[in-house]
Amino acid sequence: MRAWLPDPVGTEVPELSAGTARRTERARAALIRASDRLPHEWEALARLLLRAEGVASSFVEGVRAPIVAVAAAEVDERLASPTAAWVADNLAAITLALTGARRGPLRTADLQRWHARLMVHSHLPEQRRGTFRSEQGWIGGTSPLDAAFVPPPPEHLEELMDDLVALANRFDLDPVTQAAVVHAQFETVHPYADGNGRMGRLLIGWVLVRRTDVVLPPPVSVLIARDPGGYLSGLHLFRTGQLDAWVSWFAEQVERSAVATIGLVEHTSELIARWTRLLGDLRADATARRLVGIVPEAPVLSAPLVAERLEVSPPAARGAIAALVERGVLRPIDLRGAVPGHPASWYVADGLLDLVRNWPG
Repeated sequence: MRAWLPDPVGTEVPELSAGTARRTERARAALIRASDRLPHEWEALARLLLRAEGVASSFVEGVRAPIVAVAAAEVDERLASPTAAWVADNLAAITLALTGARRGPLRTADLQRWHARLMVHSHLPEQRRGTFRSEQGWIGGTSPLDAAFVPPPPEHLEELMDDLVALANRFDLDPVTQAAVVHAQFETVHPYADGNGRMGRLLIGWVLVRRTDVVLPPPVSVLIARDPGGYLSGLHLFRTGQLDAWVSWFAEQVERSAVATIGLVEHTSELIARWTRLLGDLRADATARRLVGIVPEAPVLSAPLVAERLEVSPPAARGAIAALVERGVLRPIDLRGAVPGHPASWYVADGLLDLVRNWPG
């Protein structure tokens, strides 16, 4: 099979059917509604959404780690299994990309930084992390001769990626269409030796945050993970010039993800309200009440972590945890063997992780 050399997209104006244009507008409106539903103190819920995105994006690549293990790896890398660390790297790269989306235009250097962070626990040699590939790659098969797809030769990468960055930084396109084309073009260029799928999904979030000013984009990767056939078919349609069909499918996933995000926000708010009621017998300034507020951000925690986050003494932290265990908010888990010489007791909020695990329902 010959290498695929895509046409430049940096200055193109996509032509869409009226039906697809309406879908992109509905998707954009759903994005804004979902963002508006996040409470004022949204950081904890945002972390839940990011965790869902990180786990699902890794799932697309065939990497599966229990979400408890991923949450533990975020808290302390010494608790990480190889697969959990891999997923936690994905979450860290997502956070890096979305933070950058609010600061300014995309640069090639940003992509290289994301990729280097994404690959921390990968098998990719260090010199190939954060740099475009220097060899011909392919997808499927044993060589380019029998591959399912052969991306552009490495000598074209710099020009193609400059063009893609130009597209990502435009403000004259519908944001959903722009995200769809940026993602599909990135996957077609396939600029890295590894991690292209995850990097391409980072760009979806970057474009949607940059262009719509939403607090957080919905975890579109979750729906991509649930429809790999539709996703791969859509990329093929894009590469064969059927842009309208690809954008239509993509817009539908964005809208569905945004609607499901509203549900996650509501279920999480209900869960926290139920936990708060369970603590009704404690005084208003009790450490246990304050602890409920940080559990969504850190659903796997220990007394030292609580003491640090809430700036309380170790006995007060242990007492707060005990109160939440007694009321069924937390349960102890055995992670001691993961950190030799550090026999800290760890606790998990199963109710919260179940919401992420079952999202979008």
